[in-house]
Amino acid sequence: MANKPLRHLLPAAALAAVFALPALAQPAAQDAAAPVGEQKPVEIRMGLLTRQVPPPPLYDLLAVPEDDATAGAELAVKDNNTTGLFTGQTFTLETVTLGEDEEPVEAARKLVDGGQRLLIVNLPGDELLKVADAVKDKGTVVFNVGATDDALRQEACRANVFHVAPSRAMLTDALAQFLAAKRWTRLFLIVGPQPADQLYAEALRRSARKFGLKIVADKPWTFGPLGRDRSDSITRSDALVFSRGVDADVIVVADEANDFGNYIPFRTFEPRLVVGTQGLTASTWHQAQDAWGSAQLQSRFLRSASRTMRPTDYQAWVAVRMVGEAATRTKGGDAATIAGFLRGPDFSLAAFKGVPVSIRPWDQQLRQPLLIAQPLGVVSVAPQDGFLHQRTPLDTLGIDEGESKCRLK
Repeated sequence: MANKPLRHLLPAAALAAVFALPALAQPAAQDAAAPVGEQKPVEIRMGLLTRQVPPPPLYDLLAVPEDDATAGAELAVKDNNTTGLFTGQTFTLETVTLGEDEEPVEAARKLVDGGQRLLIVNLPGDELLKVADAVKDKGTVVFNVGATDDALRQEACRANVFHVAPSRAMLTDALAQFLAAKRWTRLFLIVGPQPADQLYAEALRRSARKFGLKIVADKPWTFGPLGRDRSDSITRSDALVFSRGVDADVIVVADEANDFGNYIPFRTFEPRLVVGTQGLTASTWHQAQDAWGSAQLQSRFLRSASRTMRPTDYQAWVAVRMVGEAATRTKGGDAATIAGFLRGPDFSLAAFKGVPVSIRPWDQQLRQPLLIAQPLGVVSVAPQDGFLHQRTPLDTLGIDEGESKCRLK
């Protein structure tokens, strides 16, 4: 287990740079009630729990960087500390990277015992629940930045967990809205063999019903990981003869492991668009996103991490910024105060999405726009124009309050 403490404080000479930052730094300056010298310094201590990324094979075009999520959280700590210069607050982050066989519960308890009562967790759903249950008696608040399982926002929801990562229902609703708006209503669903693929397909079927799309064919993928077996994939296009005879507007692939989805475009019997987990996708962030001032966030992240920002990086950045915004607005730093503010009606955060993001009170999911993008460009943003809701169009994405099975205690 590798413990990596991180403390970021900017020198006084960097104060001028505050005015070049986005709106995230401005509310802090406005809300500061007294000069820094008259305030007692407050330290807000956070922990990040993630798992070591396994080494890729000889080469992998989709390899996950070793600092996935960590790089985003570290940049947000710098942003928070810029604001903290005005409010007398210091933000610190201690990162624990788990080895392949290490259990997360013990690591989480050590972080909490060391004073980190605000945990950013980038782990699968089952491990996230173990962590949340293990630390709840300590008043610890958990931010889920990696797990998309709908069950975590439904019957398995926890009162001490805020979900920054979108649910699968949000991701598939975003795509279904786009397809409905384009009137591409006939879908051919191809489902991979992995459990996550089955969950994505289940969410997609629900989204199709919700937005009036028709799944004209629903077939399992049985040809193996051709997307990864690149050495002979060029000569095996006959594997997709199973697409013959299907009259669909769009092929939707459910392949969260990237085993076959990237193999399908341009290999179908008839010309078909490909959407889903590959092709045209929905996500919180994209390397081509540059609207609403986000180009400066992209540039700062590139300088800091020497690579482009990924969705998990963005989700970790948002989680740390949520802590910073709550601490600034409440002028406090304890976990209970921060969680209470996040649950309240006054919380919102400028997150480079065109509209502020906020928390759904019934399942503590971050409501936010999602980007509809192809590999090198953003195509659209969900929710689409014309999809209305009595509270906010953002609540057209995912499980709404009336259908939620979450019962927070």
